[in-house]
Amino acid sequence: MKAAALNEIKKELGSRDIEEVRSLCLRLARYKKENKELLTYLLFESQDEAAYVEHIKGEIDEHFDSLPSANVYFIKKGLRKILRIANKQIKYSGIANTEVELRIHFCSNVKKHGIALRSSPVLTNMYTMQMRKINAALSKLPDDLQYDYANDMQQLQEL
Repeated sequence: MKAAALNEIKKELGSRDIEEVRSLCLRLARYKKENKELLTYLLFESQDEAAYVEHIKGEIDEHFDSLPSANVYFIKKGLRKILRIANKQIKYSGIANTEVELRIHFCSNVKKHGIALRSSPVLTNMYTMQMRKINAALSKLPDDLQYDYANDMQQLQEL
Protein backbone atom coordinates (compact mmCIF):
# COMPACT_ATOMS: atom_id res chain seq x y z
CA MET A 1 0.00 0.00 0.00
CA LYS A 2 1.34 3.41 -0.96
CA ALA A 3 0.95 6.19 1.58
CA ALA A 4 -1.05 9.25 0.56
CA ALA A 5 0.61 12.65 0.25
CA LEU A 6 0.50 14.93 3.26
CA ASN A 7 -1.69 17.43 1.39
CA GLU A 8 -4.25 14.71 0.61
CA ILE A 9 -4.30 13.62 4.26
CA LYS A 10 -4.79 17.24 5.34
CA LYS A 11 -7.78 17.65 3.01
CA GLU A 12 -9.33 14.39 4.14
CA LEU A 13 -8.92 15.26 7.83
CA GLY A 14 -10.60 18.61 7.14
CA SER A 15 -13.63 16.83 5.72
CA ARG A 16 -14.07 14.53 8.75
CA ASP A 17 -15.91 15.49 11.93
CA ILE A 18 -14.03 16.17 15.18
CA GLU A 19 -14.96 12.92 16.91
CA GLU A 20 -13.72 10.85 13.98
CA VAL A 21 -10.42 12.77 13.87
CA ARG A 22 -10.03 12.17 17.61
CA SER A 23 -10.53 8.43 17.20
CA LEU A 24 -8.04 8.37 14.30
CA CYS A 25 -5.43 10.13 16.46
CA LEU A 26 -5.95 7.68 19.32
CA ARG A 27 -5.70 4.74 16.96
CA LEU A 28 -2.49 6.17 15.50
CA ALA A 29 -1.03 6.62 18.99
CA ARG A 30 -1.71 2.96 19.81
CA TYR A 31 0.60 1.60 17.15
CA LYS A 32 3.88 3.37 17.69
CA LYS A 33 5.59 4.77 20.76
CA GLU A 34 6.97 7.75 18.81
CA ASN A 35 3.46 8.76 17.73
CA LYS A 36 2.33 8.70 21.35
CA GLU A 37 5.37 10.71 22.46
CA LEU A 38 4.78 13.31 19.75
CA LEU A 39 1.13 13.65 20.71
CA THR A 40 2.15 14.01 24.36
CA TYR A 41 4.54 16.82 23.44
CA LEU A 42 1.99 18.59 21.25
CA LEU A 43 -0.86 18.32 23.74
CA PHE A 44 0.90 18.87 27.06
CA GLU A 45 4.40 20.25 26.73
CA SER A 46 4.49 22.53 23.68
CA GLN A 47 2.82 25.39 25.56
CA ASP A 48 5.78 25.76 27.94
CA GLU A 49 8.89 25.21 25.82
CA ALA A 50 11.29 26.40 28.55
CA ALA A 51 10.05 23.79 31.02
CA TYR A 52 10.23 21.15 28.29
CA VAL A 53 13.87 22.04 27.55
CA GLU A 54 14.75 21.94 31.27
CA HIS A 55 13.09 18.53 31.59
CA ILE A 56 15.08 17.15 28.65
CA LYS A 57 18.30 18.67 30.02
CA GLY A 58 17.64 16.87 33.31
CA GLU A 59 17.09 13.62 31.46
CA ILE A 60 20.37 14.12 29.55
CA ASP A 61 22.16 14.84 32.85
CA GLU A 62 20.83 11.59 34.35
CA HIS A 63 22.14 9.61 31.40
CA PHE A 64 25.53 11.32 31.63
CA ASP A 65 25.73 10.50 35.34
CA SER A 66 25.15 6.82 34.59
CA LEU A 67 27.65 6.81 31.71
CA PRO A 68 30.41 4.23 32.25
CA SER A 69 33.90 5.70 32.27
CA ALA A 70 36.02 2.56 32.07
CA ASN A 71 35.87 1.61 28.42
CA VAL A 72 35.80 3.82 25.31
CA TYR A 73 33.42 1.38 23.61
CA PHE A 74 30.80 1.79 26.33
CA ILE A 75 31.28 5.56 26.38
CA LYS A 76 30.60 5.69 22.62
CA LYS A 77 27.57 3.50 23.05
CA GLY A 78 26.23 5.63 25.91
CA LEU A 79 26.81 8.89 24.03
CA ARG A 80 24.98 7.54 20.99
CA LYS A 81 22.03 6.65 23.22
CA ILE A 82 21.98 10.15 24.71
CA LEU A 83 22.14 11.68 21.23
CA ARG A 84 19.24 9.50 20.05
CA ILE A 85 17.14 10.79 22.94
CA ALA A 86 18.15 14.41 22.29
CA ASN A 87 17.58 14.15 18.53
CA LYS A 88 14.13 12.68 19.06
CA GLN A 89 13.13 15.50 21.41
CA ILE A 90 14.59 18.10 19.01
CA LYS A 91 12.55 16.58 16.20
CA TYR A 92 9.37 16.76 18.27
CA SER A 93 9.94 20.41 19.12
CA GLY A 94 11.05 21.66 15.73
CA ILE A 95 12.21 24.96 17.26
CA ALA A 96 15.77 26.07 16.43
CA ASN A 97 16.28 27.63 19.88
CA THR A 98 15.45 24.32 21.56
CA GLU A 99 17.84 22.49 19.25
CA VAL A 100 20.68 24.87 20.04
CA GLU A 101 20.12 24.66 23.79
CA LEU A 102 19.97 20.85 23.87
CA ARG A 103 23.00 20.37 21.63
CA ILE A 104 25.05 22.90 23.60
CA HIS A 105 24.00 21.15 26.80
CA PHE A 106 25.12 17.80 25.36
CA CYS A 107 28.52 19.16 24.31
CA SER A 108 29.06 20.94 27.61
CA ASN A 109 28.28 17.70 29.46
CA VAL A 110 30.85 15.89 27.32
CA LYS A 111 33.47 18.44 28.40
CA LYS A 112 32.26 18.55 32.02
CA HIS A 113 32.50 14.78 32.44
CA GLY A 114 36.04 14.80 31.06
CA ILE A 115 35.42 12.43 28.19
CA ALA A 116 38.66 12.07 26.27
CA LEU A 117 37.56 12.94 22.76
CA ARG A 118 41.02 12.41 21.31
CA SER A 119 41.07 8.78 22.50
CA SER A 120 38.79 7.75 19.66
CA PRO A 121 38.16 9.20 16.20
CA VAL A 122 34.50 8.25 16.56
CA LEU A 123 34.15 10.41 19.67
CA THR A 124 35.94 13.30 17.97
CA ASN A 125 33.69 13.02 14.91
CA MET A 126 30.57 12.80 17.09
CA TYR A 127 31.52 15.98 18.94
CA THR A 128 32.49 17.77 15.71
CA MET A 129 29.18 16.83 14.10
CA GLN A 130 27.28 18.24 17.08
CA MET A 131 29.22 21.50 16.75
CA ARG A 132 28.29 21.67 13.06
CA LYS A 133 24.64 21.07 13.88
CA ILE A 134 24.76 23.80 16.52
CA ASN A 135 26.23 26.25 13.99
CA ALA A 136 23.58 25.30 11.43
CA ALA A 137 20.78 25.81 13.96
CA LEU A 138 22.35 29.07 15.15
CA SER A 139 22.19 30.46 11.63
CA LYS A 140 18.40 30.09 11.75
CA LEU A 141 18.14 32.24 14.89
CA PRO A 142 17.96 36.06 15.04
CA ASP A 143 21.22 37.97 15.57
CA ASP A 144 20.52 38.83 19.21
CA LEU A 145 20.06 35.15 20.13
CA GLN A 146 23.15 34.19 18.14
CA TYR A 147 25.11 36.68 20.22
CA ASP A 148 23.72 35.18 23.43
CA TYR A 149 25.02 31.73 22.48
CA ALA A 150 28.40 32.98 21.17
CA ASN A 151 30.12 32.66 24.57
CA ASP A 152 28.86 29.09 25.04
CA MET A 153 30.07 28.18 21.57
CA GLN A 154 33.51 29.64 22.17
CA GLN A 155 33.93 27.54 25.31
CA LEU A 156 32.81 24.39 23.49
CA GLN A 157 35.14 24.88 20.54
CA GLU A 158 38.19 24.68 22.76
CA LEU A 159 38.92 20.95 22.63
